[in-house]
Amino acid sequence: MKRLNLNKKEKIVNYNQIISKRFLVFLVVLLILFGVVGIKLYSVMIVKNSDYKKQLKELSYTKVEGTSTPRGRIYDRNYKIIVDNKAIKSITYEKEKNVSTSDMIELAYEVSPHLELSYTKLTDRAKREFYLAKYPELCNKKVTKKEKEKVTTGEISTTDLEELKIERITEEELNKFMEKDLKAAYLYYLMNRGYTYDEKIIKEEATDQEYAYIAEHNSELAGFNTKLDWERVYPYGDTFKSILGTVSTTTQGLPAEEKSEYLKKGYALNDRVGLSYIEKEYEEYLHGEKAEYQVVNSHELKLVKEGKRGNDIVLSIDIELQQEVERILTEQVLKAKKEPNTEYYDHSSVVIQDPDTGEILAMASKQIVGDKVVDNTISIFTLPITPGSVVKGASMLVGYNTGAVKIGEYMVDECVKIAGAPEKCSSVNNLGTINDITALAKSSNVYQFKAAIRVNGQEYSRGMKLNFNQKAFDTYRDMYHSFGLGVETGIDLPGEDDGYGAKQDTSSGNLLDFVMGQYESYTPLQLSQYVTTIANNGSRLTPHLLKEVHASTDDSSLGKTILTVERQVLNTIDTKPEYMARVKEGFYAVMHSNGGYGRGYIDDKWDAAGKTGTSQSFVDNDNNGIIDTETITSSFVGYAPANDPVMSIVVTSPNSSHPNSSIDYASLVTLHITKEVTNKFFELYYS
Repeated sequence: MKRLNLNKKEKIVNYNQIISKRFLVFLVVLLILFGVVGIKLYSVMIVKNSDYKKQLKELSYTKVEGTSTPRGRIYDRNYKIIVDNKAIKSITYEKEKNVSTSDMIELAYEVSPHLELSYTKLTDRAKREFYLAKYPELCNKKVTKKEKEKVTTGEISTTDLEELKIERITEEELNKFMEKDLKAAYLYYLMNRGYTYDEKIIKEEATDQEYAYIAEHNSELAGFNTKLDWERVYPYGDTFKSILGTVSTTTQGLPAEEKSEYLKKGYALNDRVGLSYIEKEYEEYLHGEKAEYQVVNSHELKLVKEGKRGNDIVLSIDIELQQEVERILTEQVLKAKKEPNTEYYDHSSVVIQDPDTGEILAMASKQIVGDKVVDNTISIFTLPITPGSVVKGASMLVGYNTGAVKIGEYMVDECVKIAGAPEKCSSVNNLGTINDITALAKSSNVYQFKAAIRVNGQEYSRGMKLNFNQKAFDTYRDMYHSFGLGVETGIDLPGEDDGYGAKQDTSSGNLLDFVMGQYESYTPLQLSQYVTTIANNGSRLTPHLLKEVHASTDDSSLGKTILTVERQVLNTIDTKPEYMARVKEGFYAVMHSNGGYGRGYIDDKWDAAGKTGTSQSFVDNDNNGIIDTETITSSFVGYAPANDPVMSIVVTSPNSSHPNSSIDYASLVTLHITKEVTNKFFELYYS
């Protein structure tokens, strides 16, 4: 007998309870989710509504930049424009998609009468290609059925077949072209140069009439457009042009080696940038801001921000003085090259600075190549020379600082003989008993030799052994470095050379060469920093070309000043004021004392101080890679007036003569340049 399950009803009741509980839990979860969604919606629609609108605007904002804007102008110290911009009206063509060859030919015929194009440049090949494009059916008959079948079988290519058609166009057929056909043919050629869909420059420097025609009808002339660009112009011609630098073209765009760096700054690939020297150094100021447009309704552009020309910069250069310096250099280099013993001479350089500010007032170098004189100004800060005695002011200070020389101390100028080495003498043997002032005035090597031997920890005696002492080298080198000799000057130009310093001091005898400017080589700019430091009593200043930056304007006026370059002191010379004053007294004696080697370099009326230098140098006279021919380099450093200098000057003439000649003659090219340049300076500023 089957037993009844008396608990069945109870179990059914339990299931209902479970379902009821689960439904309740589900309902609670659902309510929580709706609550979360509601809160989120409230946050999106009410609390963060403005933020999300801003993000949506940013995401939907499509920016288009206008064409390159002109760069800032460059002025000289007297606010004369030395680099400006000239607007260039260009006509361009960019093939649109789905434009057929016949469409392009039709365009060429329509546009060519409105442009002055020299169709005489049209080649025979271009004529044939135009004929083929204009009369495709006629040219198609110039190839046989068999030749066409070869394309199908792969024996020849389609290009080969087209070449056959071009070759078979006769001179008689080409001669049927009238002037209007030749004009259209040439324009068609220009429209097809380069890659198919690239923008082509049809005509640069279009006339106002040509520009206006294209601008007014560009909607009807599919692919033709106008482009307003600019180029740099130089009111003073080539004067100082190499230092002003160059700017890339739209085609060049960003330089490859610096592309990533420019892109990070927001530049476009085809942006024009400064490629060298001033244009590159001050790119951040000179670069203009392009106009910005917003794409509206997928095809319309709305101007958001006007384009703006770059800021203007003012240089420390006096362009009129610069012109005169370059003229004088050109004349004197040509004259010197006609003198005896100048086989290896090819250039001279000049640097003029303001000793109080470090501003460069003029810098130029001219080199003779064949029978032409070319610019060589870059060498002033990139090509070291052997300076010679001009550095003896720094050497004398080492003597004073170390106690090796006392102010007014007398020594006998005699040829010095060190064991194992030939005699070393002054340029004029046996000056007799001289003091420190005469030693500078008559450029005594021996006085410096004897002082250096004391710095080395010894006292001179004939035939003595000179011990090697690195500390002595370091003492002199540290002093030279504090003047800017052998270290970068800090000039605001890329690519400066810090001179040629000895890698290792291995011979004690080199110390004697060091103290008379024969051991290491320095650039003319370093020599300028050195003499400027002496002129202003010991402050080594950063030489600079930038004077001011002005905000751009919409007219020819200068905008507000946004930067003025201040005097920057890199270091001061570690010496006593009386020691510096004594060196300056010696430099004055160079120019004014009886027998001073600087007599005649600068007119006495300018009351100058300075130091001459001649050094032994060497050249590779047969281009075999071996520096083997001895020459003489002449230099001058100075400042004027001596008691309150308004200018410092450096003139260098490497290899201006050589001692190997049968004729005993040394060119005075450095003297002539120095005298003419200083006279011109004071004539311009103080006449």
